[in-house]
Amino acid sequence: MLAFSAISQQDEFSFDAVQYRQDVRVLASDKFGGRAPLSAGEALTLDYLVNSFKKIGLEPGYKGSYLQAVPLAEIRADVDMTLSIEGMTFSQGDQFTARTQRIVDQVELKNSELVFVGYGINAPEYAWDDYQGIDVKGKTVIVLVNDPGFATQDDGLFKGNAMTYYGRWTYKYEEAARQGAAGVFIVHETAPAAYGWGVVQNSNTGSKFTLIDDNNNMGQVGVMGWVQHDVAKQIFAKADLNYETLKLAASKPGFEAVDLNMKANLLLKNTLVMAESFNVVAKLPGSNKGDETLVMHAHWDHLGTKLDAQGNKQIFNGAVDNASGVAGVLALAKAFKAKADKMPFRRDILFTSFTAEETGLIGAQHFAQNPPVATKNIVAFLNIDGMNVNDGVDYILGYGQGVSELENYLKEASATLKRHVKADPRPQNGLMYRSDHFALAQQGVPGLLFMSLGDTDPDYIAHKYHKGQDDYDNTWSLGGVRQDLQLIGDILARLANDQAWPRWLEDSDFKARRAEDGR
Repeated sequence: MLAFSAISQQDEFSFDAVQYRQDVRVLASDKFGGRAPLSAGEALTLDYLVNSFKKIGLEPGYKGSYLQAVPLAEIRADVDMTLSIEGMTFSQGDQFTARTQRIVDQVELKNSELVFVGYGINAPEYAWDDYQGIDVKGKTVIVLVNDPGFATQDDGLFKGNAMTYYGRWTYKYEEAARQGAAGVFIVHETAPAAYGWGVVQNSNTGSKFTLIDDNNNMGQVGVMGWVQHDVAKQIFAKADLNYETLKLAASKPGFEAVDLNMKANLLLKNTLVMAESFNVVAKLPGSNKGDETLVMHAHWDHLGTKLDAQGNKQIFNGAVDNASGVAGVLALAKAFKAKADKMPFRRDILFTSFTAEETGLIGAQHFAQNPPVATKNIVAFLNIDGMNVNDGVDYILGYGQGVSELENYLKEASATLKRHVKADPRPQNGLMYRSDHFALAQQGVPGLLFMSLGDTDPDYIAHKYHKGQDDYDNTWSLGGVRQDLQLIGDILARLANDQAWPRWLEDSDFKARRAEDGR
C-alpha cells in the first residue's frame, strides 16, 4: 500500500502491481523500438502516456495540451570517419567517437593544433584555471574526465571524491566553446567516467539530437569527442610525452596547459533532419489558483534501435532506464488524483515525462526555458530515473549532501517509513548533474533525484546500463518500487499541502538564480 503519512498515517492508496508491470512491459517492448526521439517508438510512447493521463483524469498541462513541442535537429554523423594525428589513424567507435551539435552538413578539423589542457576547467571559486596563459582559439583540446578532487581524493580540492559539475562531459564541451576551441576530445577512463567505453560508444554514435538556437548552434564547439585511454597514451607518446605523468601534474594546482606540437585531422559529415519531439505534461490542479506548482517527473526516452558491427539490429529497450520511472509517475498520478477527488491539494502538481534526456537533458532544457508556469512559481522538481525493481531495502539513496532543504524532506519521510538515507555510494559519478532535474536546477528550482541503477543489482551497470540487455523481466519482485513510491508519495504530498519553499543550502549558481526570483 502507498501510505501518504504526510497527510495521515491511516490515509492509504493501493499500489496496482499488475498495472505497473503492464506499463513497463509495454513501454519497454520491442514494438516501441527503444523509445528514441523522432522515431515510430516516440509516437507510440506519446499516445500511451497521453491516453494514460486522460484515463487517470488529469488535465492537459501545457497551454491546453498534454504535449509540449520540442524543436530538435537530428544529427547523424557518417560512421566512416577517421581521426588522423601525425601519421596515426584511429577508427570511429572502437577508438574514438565524434559528433557535433552544430546544424551544418560537415565539420572539419584541418591541421588543428592539439593542446592538452588538463581537466579543461575554469573555476574561479576553486582558484583553478586550466586555460590560463594559453589561447586555444581554433585548436583542438584534449581533456581529462571528472575533476582534480576525484583524481587526488583530497577533500580540500573541489569536493574530493564527489564529482562537481566541472567534472561532467557537458561542462568540458561548454567551457571549450567559451574558449573558442574547434574541437574537444575527452580521455575515457572507466573509474573517473563511472562507465565503460561501451556506454560512450552507444551514447555518442548513431543519431544524436540537439535543441536549435537562433544561430544554428554555431556557438557550440565544433567537434565533441572522446578517445580511448590507450589512444590518449599513443598520442602523448608520439609527442614524446608521458600521459600518466601529465595526468598527475594536471591534478595539482598551478598546472599549465601543454602544446603537443601535433595536428589533428577529422572530417565529420552529417545527415540533418529538422523535426519536433515532445514532452508530456499533465496537471492535477490545486486549490491555490496556480500560484505554486510541483513537478513529478520521469523521462520517457531511451537509445532506440541501432545496428551492431555485423549489421544486426539491436533494440535498447530501457526497461529500468527509464520505463520503470515512467510507470512510477503514472502510479503516483493515479493515486494523487484519487486523493484529490476527495480533498484537493493546495498546490498544483504537474506530472511530466520529457524527451531526449539521454542526449543531454534536451527536453528538460526546453521545458526549463519555456515552462507552462514561471520557474519562480515551481516549488520543487522530483525526478525518478530508474527504480529498484527488486526486493525492498531499509535505505534510500541520497544524491548530494548539504545542497538543498529537500534533503530534510527525504530524511524525515524515510524515518517515518523506518528507512534511512544512505549517501550516494558513487559520488564520483556526478549523478546530481546527469538527469532532468539538473536543467531545472539551473533555473533555480531545487530537486530530488530518485535513482536505483545498480545498488540492488550489481550486474546492472556492467551489463545492462545503456545496453540491449536492459529488458523487462517478469521475475522482478517490485518490492523496491512499492516502497519507493510510498516514500516519494509522502514527500510529494507534504510539499503539495505545504506553504514552505525548500531553499538551496550551499552557495551556488542555483541558489543565486533562485534569489533573482525572490525565493
